[in-house]
Amino acid sequence: MSTPAYAAAEAKSLLAPWTIERRAPAAHEVQIEIRYCGVCHSDIHQARAEWGGGIFPMVPGHEIVGHVGAVGSAVSRFKVGDTVGVGCFVDSCRECAACREGVEQYCSGGMTATYNSLERGTQQPTYGGYSTRVVVDENYVLRVPAGIPLDRAAPLLCAGITVYSPMRHYGVKAGDRLAVVGLGGLGHMGVKIARAMGAHVTVLSTSPSKRDDALKLGADDFEPTGDKQTFKKLAGQFDFILDTVSAPHDYNAYLGLLKRDGTMILVGMPDQPTPLSAGPLIMGRRRLVGSLIGGIRETQEMLDFCAVHNVASDIELIPISKINEAYERMIKGDVRYRFVIDCASFAKASA
Repeated sequence: MSTPAYAAAEAKSLLAPWTIERRAPAAHEVQIEIRYCGVCHSDIHQARAEWGGGIFPMVPGHEIVGHVGAVGSAVSRFKVGDTVGVGCFVDSCRECAACREGVEQYCSGGMTATYNSLERGTQQPTYGGYSTRVVVDENYVLRVPAGIPLDRAAPLLCAGITVYSPMRHYGVKAGDRLAVVGLGGLGHMGVKIARAMGAHVTVLSTSPSKRDDALKLGADDFEPTGDKQTFKKLAGQFDFILDTVSAPHDYNAYLGLLKRDGTMILVGMPDQPTPLSAGPLIMGRRRLVGSLIGGIRETQEMLDFCAVHNVASDIELIPISKINEAYERMIKGDVRYRFVIDCASFAKASA
């Protein structure tokens, strides 16, 4: 099937109209007519080959929602018309311990990413959601609950599960004091989901101008990290710190804000190594941990949780023709808090 898309022809090139060929769904595959696709900061890193290993031409996009347009002959979980989503990966080995335990994101053979990856078996490149349709195995498709606005559901498939998974895994519960470092695409979802779990949430940000937004999103408190007194005032205050920042910063300073036995969770990935001192860990028996998205089962759990608690992403809806402008604005932090592509705009872009 000839499918309109936007692609980076080579590293660092602007995204431009392109056409990809999507196969008809095989026996266990679902064809999804894409309605919306979120724009993740990792799309920029990969389209500009900042993480290395780029496969070009590249069609980014791994926050995909839409409706089932066709199903393979053996599909049992979905039917035409169902509202569905696809997140950061579309396959895994299905045999290793991680896959058997439902944490496919840690597949020992490597998960097959929604884009910039090679399909198992065919070794054909995968192409993502900056397009009008995608074909995915039914075992890697999520059901989007009716209670979540579809455009605002798209970022949950990456930003939402990235913060939900570690909070569930490390046991965030009602009454815990949790700090969210950074108030961007990940951070704003961290605030919303932590509050829905019953935690007392403080936003820590270098931007004092984000105070009002943080409180509107549901944070109980806001503290500016540009003020050195903040780190003295908050020393030993938190059970958990959710660090969403991808720019280099001092982990040691934030570890000092944890209580004894507190946990600092890294979900942002700076592009430079960060020096780490043993002292803040040893003196408070603290933990510094990391987390990568979530498995299919947990992602479905997250979507259902968000529907029950009326949690959705705050977005700015854009036509695909504005994608390069959106990239530049994201780099400047000029988005509240996630761009989402209206894939109906492909028709106008190709007219």
